[in-house]
Amino acid sequence: MTEGCPVASVLGILEERETAARVRVEGLREEAARLAEVLEAAEIELDRRVIAWEELVEVLAASTAEATAVTETEAERETAPTPVPGSTVPPWREGLPVTVLAPDYGRILGVVEEQSSAGKGPLKAKGIAVGVGLETTPAKVEGVRSKARRLAEGRWLRLDASGAFSAGRLPVAGPDADSSV
Repeated sequence: MTEGCPVASVLGILEERETAARVRVEGLREEAARLAEVLEAAEIELDRRVIAWEELVEVLAASTAEATAVTETEAERETAPTPVPGSTVPPWREGLPVTVLAPDYGRILGVVEEQSSAGKGPLKAKGIAVGVGLETTPAKVEGVRSKARRLAEGRWLRLDASGAFSAGRLPVAGPDADSSV
């Protein structure tokens, strides 16, 4: 073929394009191999993280089970719950010490019992508030009334129809209680 021939220039263009395509394919193969290595490293890291997560969940579950077993064992050994401020009032029963009550409840019970032993009648919430050393603001009196009612519901105090509180514990009815009383 002669120079300047259109067929020869077309073949040259095609040859250049083929060479460029081969270079591009080789570059992409190298990039794919590099990305395959990066992907493999990322998959290994992911597997390690999943295993660590599963191990942590397993250890925490075992730890929680052990803590629950220890807590249940300690609870069985305790004869009386430890008072927590603002806690609920456990029902009174024979042999249950006043120390099971939260401090505020113990003070209220003490004031009412002291008044009863001195021969004074039942106390209203305002009188109890004064006895425990609180101001007689409506909020303080209502707080004392609420706690005294919880003590009455737990049978630590008696609540009269007039809304006054007096000392005296009522036994909790149980399966061995005499029904004729």
